[in-house]
Amino acid sequence: MGVQGSGKSTVGRATAGRLGLPFVDGDDLHPVANKAKMAAGSPLTDTDRGPWLAAIGRTLAEGVEQGEARVIACSAHKRRYRDLTRSFAPTVRFDHLAGPQDLIAGRLSRRNHEYMPPGLLDSQFETLEPLEADEAGIRLDITRSPEGIAGAVVNALAGR
Repeated sequence: MGVQGSGKSTVGRATAGRLGLPFVDGDDLHPVANKAKMAAGSPLTDTDRGPWLAAIGRTLAEGVEQGEARVIACSAHKRRYRDLTRSFAPTVRFDHLAGPQDLIAGRLSRRNHEYMPPGLLDSQFETLEPLEADEAGIRLDITRSPEGIAGAVVNALAGR
């Protein structure tokens, strides 16, 4: 989890590769209307996000039903978003990719995303709620390399 530009997809793919698990980019689960709204520079509302978060939860739950874990990149900015996802997949863990806003803004200035303009970064930081003590997962510093972050996730899963 994390704001745009924090490395969710890159780290998610690296983590999934290390664990031999399927990777799903949560961006691919957004309804067309959500993508259009963000492309126009408007942040999503909680109502907009509901169906998307349910799709993420269902994707995780389908994996559990098939006996396979999955790695999904997803913003999950608010506790209630994570709770909605957990309502479908109670054993989900959220690893929070966190870093300074100026670092992330610099990353965004060097990339071109299908529908997420850099102007939405402020709204993401405004809504971001860090993991709480009772939530499974860890906070990860994005100043590390993506491979280093993926290694930290794997070590945390192994209890190291």
